[in-house]
Amino acid sequence: MDFNKKWNKKTYEEYINYLKSLEDIKYKKFNSGIVKTKLNMIGIKIPILRKISKKIIKGDIDNYFKFNNFKYYEEVIIYALVLSYSEKNFKYINILIDNIDNWAVCDILCSSLKFINNNKRFYFNYFKKLIDLKKEYQTRISIVVMLNYYLCDEYIDDVLNIVSSIDTEYYYINMAISWLLCTATYKYKTKVINILSTKKLNKFVQNQTISKIQDSYRIEKQIKEKVKLYRITN
Repeated sequence: MDFNKKWNKKTYEEYINYLKSLEDIKYKKFNSGIVKTKLNMIGIKIPILRKISKKIIKGDIDNYFKFNNFKYYEEVIIYALVLSYSEKNFKYINILIDNIDNWAVCDILCSSLKFINNNKRFYFNYFKKLIDLKKEYQTRISIVVMLNYYLCDEYIDDVLNIVSSIDTEYYYINMAISWLLCTATYKYKTKVINILSTKKLNKFVQNQTISKIQDSYRIEKQIKEKVKLYRITN
C-alpha cells in the first residue's frame, strides 16, 4: 500500500483491507487468548505494526488521525504508535484513551511515549489528573507511564504516594500498581518496604507485589525474605 497518499474515507478503507490481508490466523488465535478486547482482532504481529506505523508517520498525519474508526485491535495499536513518534501528536491522545479496552494497547502506548522525557513535569501533571478509578484502562495508563518514566529521585515519593492511595477492584489497575512497586524496589527498597510494612494496600496488591518481588532476579534474597513477612493472609 502507498502510505504517502492523502488520507480520506476511500484510502482509509484501502488501509483496513491492507491490514486484513496481513492476517496471521495462528498468531490471532494465540493473541486473542492473552488479550481480552471487544475490538475485532486481525492477527498481525507487533513488529509488522511498527513498520506500518513508521510509514504512516511520514505522510498525511492529521487526516490519518481524523479517519480512524477504532474497530480493529491492530488499528488502535498503530494509532498509538503513530501518536508516540512525535510530541505534536499528543493532542490526539484523549481520543485514543477513550478507545483503549485492553492492557496490551495501554502498555505499548506507555512504553513508546519517549517524548515525555522532554517535559517531565507537564506530562506528570497530565497523567496524574487522568487517574479515575471508574475507568480501568485510563487509570492503568497513568500508572504505567509513571512506571516507565517517573521512578526517579525527583518523582518517586509522589509516585508511591499516588499508587499506594489507590483502592480498587479493577484487576488491570491492581496489576499495574504491583508491577510498579516491584520495579521501584530495585532502586528504592526502603521506601517500598515501608509501604508494605504498613499493610495499607489492598490485599491483592500487597500480595501480588510480594510475589513479583519473589520472582525478580534483580532483587537480593534478603529483601525477598523480609517482604514475605508482610503478606496478608486473612
